[in-house]
Amino acid sequence: MTNKELREKETGHLTHELVERQKHLFDLRSQAVTEKLEDPSQLVKTKKEIARMKTILRQREIEAAKGQATAGAASAK
Repeated sequence: MTNKELREKETGHLTHELVERQKHLFDLRSQAVTEKLEDPSQLVKTKKEIARMKTILRQREIEAAKGQATAGAASAK
């Protein structure tokens, strides 16, 4: 998935996708330990996808906090 595709998803859907990717990473790690992993590059790709998702979720969290702080400051005036 590209960054553009991830940014277009809703937060709830993105969170669900993140959980699914983390489960997939766990499965890949267990396959790696038992030496049944066919494509070791899948580990790296999955880790990068997880990092992208977490970054986008964190950016949304920060934007929401800024929006609340701005609204709070405007109502105090």
